Amino acid sequence: MASLHKRPRSEFYHAAYTGPDGRRVLKSTKLKDRDDAMKRALEWQDAARAARAKQFTANQAWKILSECVTVSTGETLSSFTCSKWFDDWLKNKKGSTAAKTHEKYSSDIASFLDAIGARKNLPLRVISSTDVRSWRDARRKSGLSVTTCNLALKVVRGAFQRAVALGYIDTNPCAPIDPLKDDEHGTREVFSPEQVSRLIVAAGSDWGGVILVGFFTGLRLRDITELQWQSIDLKAEMLRVLTKKTRTTVEIPLHTNLLAWLKSRPPAPPSTPIFPTLKGKSGAGKSGLSSQFKKIMESVNISGKSLRVTKGAGRSQSSLSFHSLRHSFVSALANAGVAADVRQKLAGHSDSKSHARYSHHEVATMKAAVDLIPALVPVGK
Repeated sequence: MASLHKRPRSEFYHAAYTGPDGRRVLKSTKLKDRDDAMKRALEWQDAARAARAKQFTANQAWKILSECVTVSTGETLSSFTCSKWFDDWLKNKKGSTAAKTHEKYSSDIASFLDAIGARKNLPLRVISSTDVRSWRDARRKSGLSVTTCNLALKVVRGAFQRAVALGYIDTNPCAPIDPLKDDEHGTREVFSPEQVSRLIVAAGSDWGGVILVGFFTGLRLRDITELQWQSIDLKAEMLRVLTKKTRTTVEIPLHTNLLAWLKSRPPAPPSTPIFPTLKGKSGAGKSGLSSQFKKIMESVNISGKSLRVTKGAGRSQSSLSFHSLRHSFVSALANAGVAADVRQKLAGHSDSKSHARYSHHEVATMKAAVDLIPALVPVGK
């Protein structure tokens, strides 16, 4: 049973109680009021009893520690719960990220909080690497791709790292967790020039132009469908665009085929979309851009190998998709002997590691490199 003692020349009450290991403990409460000191002594006694029974939780420990710090220094120990911290982090991000990016962040955070269940209401520092790893592995098991799982982990890692930087937690629970090995990209295929020509013929006006841009610039699908005429400098024969994924501006010389197609379009104001029927369309979903492109492939009997077939949260994946045009672009440059650093700059990759994944085997140099890509038949379709 807990009891109080006053030592000579001490203004504080000392608590005597049985510790977690069964031995008697005598410790200062740092409190002068007897009733407050007794309350603290009983809390310590209860905590020690729970620890001996292996029922002492991190939340109980945090509560006691927080009270001790307040008594000792007058400061309030940060008591962010995991849920509250992520909510604040997302609110802070809202003003500094694009709407689609923030939506992705919110989805990943919601997934993590759902996975840890009631633990989301515990103090932030209680969350462990085991919690994070279990969530990440469960997402992968559900059928989500390696890339999707790794990107979600990166989001959660960033939120925890911000808490470390502000001193709310000492270590990032994501730190010990390595990204999943991405073994899917090695099985990606590329389109041949003959296949691209067939796709363009079957696609029609806007889609045909999108495919042409994809093959000769390596841009991602949504970056292409959102293009406006102000991104095109016909005189300089250059395309400039701020990419959605990396938020970097890339400049790509226009290949002869692509330049001819653009010049064949009717004149339009700078803010006019180049592909009006596709602008604003979602990339995902049964009627999304990716599915539309798949139907174009099917119409000319072009299909890739099945990399993953899933139901539910995961998406089926083929070795040939619109993204394969990006691989085709980089591979065509590589096959023509264009140096890796030039290929990387043209593709707009943020680092050499991500660029290497796409390689399958100043302005004048870049223009010469793009012109090495084989022309398509029919030209300017």
